[in-house]
Order: sequence, then structure tokens, then C-alpha cells
Amino acid sequence: FEVDLYQNESACQTPLDRQYHEEILKLEKAGGRKNCRIFTYTDHDRFTNLEEHCQKVTDSDHEVPSYLAERMANVRRRRQDRRSIEASSLKSKIITWEPSEEFVKNNHVINTPVQTMYIMGDLGPYGKLGHREYEHVLCTVKVDDNGVITVKPDFTGTKEAYRIELDGEKREVWKYTIENASVQVQPEEEEREQRVFRDTFILFICFFLQTLPGTLRLFVNGEIVSAQGYEYDNLYVNFFLELPDQWSSPAMQQLSGVTQTCATKTVGWDNVAYFCYPFTLEMFFTQGDESEDSLPQWPVLYFAVLSLDFWQRYRVEGYGSLVLPASPGLHVLTIPTWRPVELGTVAELRRFFIGGSPELEDITYVRIPSTFKGERLSRFGFRTETTGSVTFRLYCLQQSKAFLETSALRQRMQSVLDRLGGFSQQSSVYNVLEAFQRARRRMQEARESLPQNLISTSASTVQQPQEP
Repeated sequence: FEVDLYQNESACQTPLDRQYHEEILKLEKAGGRKNCRIFTYTDHDRFTNLEEHCQKVTDSDHEVPSYLAERMANVRRRRQDRRSIEASSLKSKIITWEPSEEFVKNNHVINTPVQTMYIMGDLGPYGKLGHREYEHVLCTVKVDDNGVITVKPDFTGTKEAYRIELDGEKREVWKYTIENASVQVQPEEEEREQRVFRDTFILFICFFLQTLPGTLRLFVNGEIVSAQGYEYDNLYVNFFLELPDQWSSPAMQQLSGVTQTCATKTVGWDNVAYFCYPFTLEMFFTQGDESEDSLPQWPVLYFAVLSLDFWQRYRVEGYGSLVLPASPGLHVLTIPTWRPVELGTVAELRRFFIGGSPELEDITYVRIPSTFKGERLSRFGFRTETTGSVTFRLYCLQQSKAFLETSALRQRMQSVLDRLGGFSQQSSVYNVLEAFQRARRRMQEARESLPQNLISTSASTVQQPQEP
């Protein structure tokens, strides 16, 4: 269709149309097109606007486009419509304090510039090629501003060929496949690409570790999975993280949180409330004095389980604490809880009818109170009752720039980790790093001891391999 249209210079309206006219003249001088059925429409062609505007959601002939379909059909997403906005030529308002309804409709759309190409097939009968009613889209290729290439439908591969059934007397059926005909990358180029990726990744890790503010960075992706074995229904968990001395966290890091209220379900003999509540913790440990009087401690997660009933009466179901795991990896921990109790039936009647129960003024009393300064902590006379348990799933990540430093710093870091939590698994990491550094030094010393002419000869031999 385009060949017949742009053969006449009078039909050319845009510079792209004139370019097509010149290319068609060159094709005719060279003997015409080799393939008369397969052609393309690019992002700048008129077909692209019509194709994107006339798309339907269903195959019904009486389909009425919805509001969203109309809005998305009118979105200009292609790259040629983007205009760079300079700071000096910015005339529109940055903030619209009183937006109108039409303004909201026009701007509340994701605007991602996309370049589109349609691979078309002229499926008309022989002798009637070039008619628009016989044009069918075989494949759509889109490239967005992020460099993502989308091919629809996908490459055939091991699947069956795609089918197009035509409407008419003969009911012709066309089958076609889509193959990736890109030139395979050479082994040398693939190895060079992998080397670049590896070097870039190592440089990024080195830069990131050098910017760490502390000796050790601990990153925890946690999840409060469930709570089971409690007396009342509709449970929620309130938690916070205590950072000991020499530990710090980013300014925007939230060290406390509360889950949603969750109803329980009977699983076996227990009533279980599944929270699946995610949280993220990031903290840094800065090495200080290594005196035996001030041993470093590990962060502790304190939590309280409470219940809330229909009459908005809440009850403390249990307290617990969790010392964050000292080793990296996945940890699934079930922590038992307890709650304070009073003697006599009056306290239990008050708890049942009007809610409320004895609470801890300082939740750190679960372990060692933060205000305790003595040598011995006595809990004589403090009555408690064992309640249910809470299950946590923790993904722990540890990072330290000491892994890349000298042997003395690594030994110092090893002592810190041992004092923090007994890192038996870290010893193998240090051994591997030290062995690698020793092997690297031996290789450099051996290279320096070799004659320079031998090194240059071997390098030139590697760069220019001889053909067999």
C-alpha cells in the first residue's frame, strides 16, 4: 500500500514521506521488492496512530470503549512527541493549587515514551496485493525509554506456529513463525562482556563498603509470620528495636511498629493468627574500645502481643524478646511469651468483663531493664504466666569493609564478631580471603622477577593468536 501511495511525489506531505518516495524509486531501479507480502510500519507512520486509537479490548462488534480505554488511546507516548524542557523556557506552573477535573483527567496517566514498529503481512490473494483490508499485524516490537524491548507475540521457539484465519469464501489459514535472527555473539565478545560486568560489580561493592559509616552493617528483612496459643481472639503485635551502645541507625529508619489486627483460625489444637507483616531494619556497629569491661552487645527486638475485642477492650496477651541472629542467612524463630498475673479471682474477672490486665511499665524488663545499673537483678515475687508464642522469619545480611582491608584489620574484625555473637562461620570467609591475597602477592612477585622481554613476548602472543 505504501509503495503504491508514495510512488507519486504529490502524495508526500512530510519529510518522512519524501524519504519513502526516494527509497521506492531506488527499489524500482534495483529490480523491485524481493518480498511483496511482508513489510513494516514504523513509529512515525500514519498507521501507528490509527492502530493504537482503534484497538479493542474484546472481539465484540458492539463494544463500547470504557473511560479508561478512551483515555489510554489518546495518550501520546511516542518519542517524537517529547520536547525537552529547559530551565530558562519553563513557563508552566510547577504546582497547580486548584486543579480542575479536566486537568486531573489529562495528567493522571503514566506517560512512558515508547517507540513502536509493526511487522505486517499482506495476506491478500495473488493479483490483489496492496489493499489495506488484507493487511494484518504479525508482530509488534516496542522499545521504551528504559531500554526494554517488548516483542508480541513472543518468539515461536518450540511452540506451534501462529495462525491467522481470514474471513471470506475460501477461509484461508496462514501459519507463520517468529525467530530471533540476531547474529550470535562471538565467544571473545561474550567473555569481554562478562568481564566488564564482573569488574563493575566488584567496583560497586568496594565503593559501597568504603562508604559504610561503621565497622559492621547489619540489614534485616523480617516478617512476623504468626501468633498462636493465646486466650483471646483478634490479636496484634507491637514491637520495637533496642540498639545497645556503639550501635546506630539511619535517621529515616523506623525502629518500632505495630501489625494489623488479625482474627485467629483453628489449626490443630491451637488458635493461630497469621500476620505475615514485613519490616526492615538497618543498623551499624562502630568499633570502640576492646576492653573486657565493656563487651559489645547485639540488638534486641522487644514485642508485646495484645488482643482487641468487639467492645474495644484490649488485653495484654504476652511479652517476649528476640536477640537478632548473629549469623547471616535465613532464620525462622518461634519465641515463647509470658504475661504478668495477679493473685485472686478479682483480677481475672476484671480481665474478662472490662478488659485490661497488669502491664509492664518498661518493656525492656522482659530481659534486662535499660535503667538497671546494678550487678544483680532480682525478680523475686514477680508472678507470671506462660502464654502463646510468636513466629518470626528473618533474612539477615552483614557487610563490612574490613573484609577488603589488611590482615591486621581482619583479625581485629574477627575478634569483634566473636565477641558479638561467636561467629564460627565467618572464619572460613577470612581464611579464603587471606589465601587469595597470599596467592595474588606470589603471582605479582613472580611476574616482577621475570625478564621484561619475556613478558612482552607472552602478552603479544596472547593478544594476536596464530591461526592453526
